[in-house]
Amino acid sequence: MGAVAILVTTVDAEDKARDLARAALSAKLAACVQIQPIRSHYVWKGEICEEDEFLLQMKHRAEDYRALAELVRRLHSYETPEILRIDVAEANPTYASWLLEATRRD
Repeated sequence: MGAVAILVTTVDAEDKARDLARAALSAKLAACVQIQPIRSHYVWKGEICEEDEFLLQMKHRAEDYRALAELVRRLHSYETPEILRIDVAEANPTYASWLLEATRRD
């Protein structure tokens, strides 16, 4: 069975989050994208900032990380987007099978 990973990113608007999710799903680079409203606190250009954002967790094949990250970079509006890969050490076998089937591109 192939390896599973999660790409994490944030955007500043819900419609942008939905557009990113749909693009990843349509390209079969993600099987599932979860979107959550969050409040981010961070340092940007020497200033402490606090903003409402939307967190996306994109479940994908580990082998597709580079392609998915490139899609996110291409569609993202931030100067420096958060793009993190979290490798999944273990997954429910039936969930992993579903994920692999949902992202299969022939």
